[in-house]
Amino acid sequence: MSELRLATLVPLLIADAPAKAAATLALDAALAVDAGAVIAEPAGIPGRPERPRLVEHIQLKPPSMRTPAGISALVHAIAHIELNAIDLALDICWRFPGMPEAFYRDWLRIAQEEAKHFTLLREHLLSLGFDYGDFDAHNALWDMAERTKHDLLARIALVPRTLEARGLDASPAVKRKLVGAGDRKAGEILDVILHDEIGHVLAGNRWYRFLCERRGLDPITTYAELAERHQAPKLRAPFNLEARRAAGFDEAELAALTNP
Repeated sequence: MSELRLATLVPLLIADAPAKAAATLALDAALAVDAGAVIAEPAGIPGRPERPRLVEHIQLKPPSMRTPAGISALVHAIAHIELNAIDLALDICWRFPGMPEAFYRDWLRIAQEEAKHFTLLREHLLSLGFDYGDFDAHNALWDMAERTKHDLLARIALVPRTLEARGLDASPAVKRKLVGAGDRKAGEILDVILHDEIGHVLAGNRWYRFLCERRGLDPITTYAELAERHQAPKLRAPFNLEARRAAGFDEAELAALTNP
């Protein structure tokens, strides 16, 4: 396939999780970009494996962290987030026409980094005696993708700048939990993920501001309106302010976050 946006549909539609990650990593970042093409949505987005079983977030009952299964369940939960993140980055490439070429190249790079994260986590999970799909998971990330599929501004505001930025906040505590339970390898993988995710949220902030400027909108008031309209989760402390600053949130945005 010779065009980048169409090419991203190939891994997006793959159901097998490791194969999806491998196909994403195999995408050619040098492919030409047809930014103006309006692509009809095919059936089956996103391709998903039969396992894990998807349940409501409140139904998840992970085993105790004092057991190998508990450690593995937490690693599995992070892997599931990264798999969703592959789909989200691929989906934004094909779905939304009319952006600069750099936009699509940014999100392909992000999809490939998410695929690297998923692969690292799955390999670690295998070393612990489990595999992706062995524990239940939830669908909250993709639910937000569905709610924002008709508005690129909302998608960027509420996925990279909200749900993925929340990962920046959660990362230190999750790392402490895993390392405290004796899983130093998982802690090392989380360091890689945090470094890359700062860059992903930074891209989200850059393109969010680009769209706000293009549409003549104030970024802070617009974000609050979009969060309410699309029922984004309420963000609660603690916040990783250092990582959020590195990811491009300005002081006015951080003040709105910490003093709602």
